[in-house]
Amino acid sequence: LNAIGSRPEATRNYGELVEPPRPLANARFVFADGKALQWEDADWSWTMFALTGPGCADACLARIDELRRARLSLNQNADRVRVSVLDDALPAARPAALAPVVAARDADGVLDALRPGAGEVAVAIADPHGFLAMRYAAGYDASRLRKDLVRLPRLRWADPWWRRTRFDGPIISGMRLRFRPAGHGGDNKD
Repeated sequence: LNAIGSRPEATRNYGELVEPPRPLANARFVFADGKALQWEDADWSWTMFALTGPGCADACLARIDELRRARLSLNQNADRVRVSVLDDALPAARPAALAPVVAARDADGVLDALRPGAGEVAVAIADPHGFLAMRYAAGYDASRLRKDLVRLPRLRWADPWWRRTRFDGPIISGMRLRFRPAGHGGDNKD
């Protein structure tokens, strides 16, 4: 059904799914130390970008701290989500106080269209392969973002086991990914 464009009317996610997912793998996100963001890391990390508006003040840092706490609440899956603040004007020392949050710069400006107004924070989430998958506009509900975030690391489409098998591709519909690995799901000729 997904191939012909049929989507469920109601989904379980609270953020806005980006349809179709936008590739970010060729975009340059540069950290304060000059290193570029590596999409395919050993942990197969999801990336949560905090997009700040002009003049990020203490209220803005409080919203970024909410993202940090949401990440930490994932317990054993916390390492599978990284939080990066995209703000050129924000001193690197301020997000450093919110470790493991890191400051970065969107060198190509690919996420500039998602930036909110002055003193606000919006969120964009990219999957482990470098595709922008979800976004939250300014004024998002942090508890609902956390509910979505809990589901993301459990989506096992980036695990090495799936990479070793043939599958027809992920079907994203309301935070559900379904796979049909080789030898499963009715393609056996027994």
